[in-house]
Amino acid sequence: MSALAHRRFLKMHGAGNAIVVLDLRGSDARVAPEEARAIAADPGSSFDQLMAIHDPASPGTDAYMRIYNTDGSESAACGNGTRCVAFAMLDDPAMARPAESGRLTLETSAGLVEVKRVAERSFTVDMGRPRLAWNEIPLRDPFPDTRRIELQIGPIDDPILHSPGVVSMGNPHAIFFTERDPAEFDLAKIGPLLENHPIFPERANISIAQVVGRDRIVLRVWERGAGLTLACGTAACATVVAASRLRMIARQATVALPGGELFIEWRADDHVMMTGPVFLEAEGTLAPELFDAAP
Repeated sequence: MSALAHRRFLKMHGAGNAIVVLDLRGSDARVAPEEARAIAADPGSSFDQLMAIHDPASPGTDAYMRIYNTDGSESAACGNGTRCVAFAMLDDPAMARPAESGRLTLETSAGLVEVKRVAERSFTVDMGRPRLAWNEIPLRDPFPDTRRIELQIGPIDDPILHSPGVVSMGNPHAIFFTERDPAEFDLAKIGPLLENHPIFPERANISIAQVVGRDRIVLRVWERGAGLTLACGTAACATVVAASRLRMIARQATVALPGGELFIEWRADDHVMMTGPVFLEAEGTLAPELFDAAP
């Protein structure tokens, strides 16, 4: 029997991004890729990202997080999911443990993440410094300027989208800026082609962004390993960084995604701060038969 059988989970979302939080502290249980896929396939526990909470790995931290996409692959960062984990660890009766002043230090494979409560159901996450060098994102080819790279969809003389900015927020992002409403593009068709483009050796999150003011961006995202999503916190962060580098905005903006809004600030110390809400939808337990024929 899977070690995850009968485990309690919370189904949440942050600005529409479907999140499942699974508390594995106090055990040696790990989520295997096929188990993540099985959990995602069940309507009662479907997710964009699964956030598994483990005992701290480093002194001074509150927990270690592992982040899984619907295809079972792991991600090093998920801002919306991190806010949901913070809510669970601070407020959920079965998960909550004492924390000073509504602050947590969480660890992922990308490093430490600081989270603080700013309202009853709103949290600010320090997403760390963006990585802007081509080999840090990473890209296959050595582009000296990652504000815009040579990549396009459509005919050479009349591309549908071209010249994205690329940024890593612990995971790789490509952001195409357009003057049109991002909803006009068939991202369900374009997204998987670009996610798996050879120029991205670790695949990439693909975003289409419209800057509608000096402090507001409309965004749609095809998420690596998950597909079309109502929200993606790291994509919102990467988009504000990319737009700021092109002087389309200053260093902060509200990012409007189909599932809600996030406020992003790229501070002078190079850290990207993301503030947004969390919503608790339901709780449940993972049935043993869910894993009997895990895909």
